[in-house]
Amino acid sequence: MIVNPILPIWAMALICIVLLFLITRNNKKRALRQVLIIILLFIINLRIQLKSGTSQIVTTNIDVLFVIDNTLSMVAEDYDGYERRLDGVKEDCDYILEELSGANFSLITFNNTAQLVFPYTKDVSMVESAVKTLKTMDNLNGRGTTLNVSYDMIEEQLKKSKEKDETRKRILFFISDGEITAENSKLESFSGLNDLVDGGAVLGYGTEKGGKMKYDSTTNSSYYVQDNTGEFIGDAISKIDEDNLNKIASDIGIEYVHMEDKSDIDDILYNIKKEASSSVDKADSNNIDIYYVFSIPLIILLIFEFLWYKKNL
Repeated sequence: MIVNPILPIWAMALICIVLLFLITRNNKKRALRQVLIIILLFIINLRIQLKSGTSQIVTTNIDVLFVIDNTLSMVAEDYDGYERRLDGVKEDCDYILEELSGANFSLITFNNTAQLVFPYTKDVSMVESAVKTLKTMDNLNGRGTTLNVSYDMIEEQLKKSKEKDETRKRILFFISDGEITAENSKLESFSGLNDLVDGGAVLGYGTEKGGKMKYDSTTNSSYYVQDNTGEFIGDAISKIDEDNLNKIASDIGIEYVHMEDKSDIDDILYNIKKEASSSVDKADSNNIDIYYVFSIPLIILLIFEFLWYKKNL
């Protein structure tokens, strides 16, 4: 049995002492009832819990790093018909998280700059939540896309994984449409990551035909980004650049996959799991609250107190 107080014990004790000074003195039955109410309040505040035993958790020797492009082009509407690329990314990442359960996961996103959303963690729910709420930068703040901006942070995370435990498998999923729109920007080599990565894939989203992009992906705006670089103004079109994505995959030594359905990476996930080792750890299960048991007599006593008050009003 353990306690997990709602209010600090000292604070609740102070409140109960004050209430004791306020109890009725000229009616012994009512005074006893009020004392019992105060005692029950103190016990309920302790939030008494019972341990529910232990559970088994399967862990693997895998560190999975997601690197997700969240530039504006990732909301181009050419995934699985006219869906947004980013919606496909979210669905596929959820699938990977489920299939590689027991691994450690880390998340990097990049637009104008690279951001480390999570270092390696076993808390899959946090990573799932971060992916699910992922948004792109709006058109006003975007300064063009360059894939190179993510390199240093990817290298740093992979090196941290290797330094912590060389025996773990480092898996990289680089997720982008491959488009480079930043002025005077060219794709630099990713070959420096080759020795740090044991598997994974570059996942490409989009089509050669391309898709239009809403101005602001965080709202229900119906306005599309306009292309005013030519003689006529019209809806801007973002197209996948598979040459860039294939180059990154080749540099790192992993496969490139053009994503149209989550099943497209089944073979890659199978090979990752086949080469991984797993172990079973014991962990405490969630504790069971029993404070509600004490709320039943408390409610009964409060009803009697209310009825007495109404009768003697």
